[in-house]
Amino acid sequence: MTFDSTDNNNTATAHDEIDAAATAGPEGTLPSEDDPQAAGAEVIGVRKGMFGVTGSGDTSGYGGLVRPVSLPGSTPAPYGGYFDEVVAALRTAVAAAGTRLETVLEKIVVFRGELTLHVKREHLVAVARALRDDPALRFELSLGVSGVHYPEDTGRELHAVYPLMSITHNRRLRVEVSAPDADPHIPSLYEVYPTTDWHERETYDFFGIVFDGHPSLTRILMPDDWHGHPQRKDYPLGGIPVEYKGARIPPPDERRAYN
Repeated sequence: MTFDSTDNNNTATAHDEIDAAATAGPEGTLPSEDDPQAAGAEVIGVRKGMFGVTGSGDTSGYGGLVRPVSLPGSTPAPYGGYFDEVVAALRTAVAAAGTRLETVLEKIVVFRGELTLHVKREHLVAVARALRDDPALRFELSLGVSGVHYPEDTGRELHAVYPLMSITHNRRLRVEVSAPDADPHIPSLYEVYPTTDWHERETYDFFGIVFDGHPSLTRILMPDDWHGHPQRKDYPLGGIPVEYKGARIPPPDERRAYN
């Protein structure tokens, strides 16, 4: 295992430990949605209205709603439950490879009973290998990858989230990695977790994240010549005109105007 720019069973108590992690004290307490800054959350913007729609009349009744857009902040140790054991084991594995955990991670977050490791993208493959291969970790299974787009999160607008599971230890965690819109490249985890093959293709199709090293990174649902990535927050809300019994039905955002 190398970290560079190129590249015992807890079955009976697993659920109790997850619950304990969510209620382990200030570091495991849910941030207040009413005052995210006081709870240590990272505020990246402000949303107006229920759905954040702009450029058209508001018919939802929530036009006066204003709330911050926030991400959970870094969680200090101890994390609670088995989370401390996982972080300690990863720290040992990283140290054996000649580097420090703080070098490969951006932050560690415990939120809503889940442990998330925010990994720097240049170290993603090496961290994934450590999580898979180290006997104290053994996260053998990747359950997929989900894309997220935060237009307000300047410099790290695109996120990829990998939920991992240890069948050996009956544990779960999430690995999250980010990339800017201007350079949407993230190393593929296909070689470490072959099950991510189609999940990375779908994330590329809908979010435009380019997974470097993927054996066949092509669109999976949209046509090959489709412009844009439909699940990005800045993607137009319109649609494709449809012909129906001689009538032309325009896209939704062209059907009616609200004043």
